[in-house]
Amino acid sequence: MNTHATAPAPLARRLEGRVAVVTGAAHGIGRGIAERLAAEGAHVVIADIDEAGAGKVAADLGNGATAARVDIADPASVAALANAIEARHGRCEILVNNAAILDVAGIATMTFTHYRSILDINQDGAIRMTLALLPLIRKAGPGRRILNIASIQGLRGTRDSLAYATAKGALVNFTRALACDLADEGIVVNALAPGYIDTRMAQLPDGAGHEHDAAWFRDIYIEHGRIPLRRPGKPVDIAGPAFFLCSDDARYVTGQILPVDGGLSATF
Repeated sequence: MNTHATAPAPLARRLEGRVAVVTGAAHGIGRGIAERLAAEGAHVVIADIDEAGAGKVAADLGNGATAARVDIADPASVAALANAIEARHGRCEILVNNAAILDVAGIATMTFTHYRSILDINQDGAIRMTLALLPLIRKAGPGRRILNIASIQGLRGTRDSLAYATAKGALVNFTRALACDLADEGIVVNALAPGYIDTRMAQLPDGAGHEHDAAWFRDIYIEHGRIPLRRPGKPVDIAGPAFFLCSDDARYVTGQILPVDGGLSATF
């Protein structure tokens, strides 16, 4: 058996010339997805509330990548982004709804105002973006895709994640229902449900490092195999499945929620 590592195969640039919009792409999972789509030939719009961070990513990617500031909780900001994309490209083949914020509030400290503020971004933001970009997706040619980034927390209950888990659960069924609505138009809609991924969201709120470095996490999830692959994921681990669902290989896949979690959901 050959035990030597082999170089990855060169990318086939299977998204050549397609316009892809990725929200929350200045960092983390969104950046990982944007990098892969750009490497496959897409012209990626790096859409993020962090305008400077988005600009840096766009400069790093090249291939016609552009940066755009968007606040997905603000209807006017979302509409302005849609208008800018229409003016520059006239269409959009791929929309990746990735932008979200972490929240660790449980029912003991929850207020309705706080609850709605989380849903306004993590749930309604994806819906705003979809409604705003759908006319441009309808103008596009083959390969029209909407990909929502949900979470394994949208597939199960968990402590101290009331608003976050509710929003991600809504995004799961939004994906399924939207896929049914758009199937006759040939627009494919799917979602990824990441598990524990090494991003800024994994930073512990007390500044004591990353969640997956904590003793309790390593004991339960790594040492005792609650994550069968025994490691947290990286943004690149999400980028590959995201590319698949945005590619022509996924033309007969719609309304599906794919966990990308190192096997964690298999142990539920």
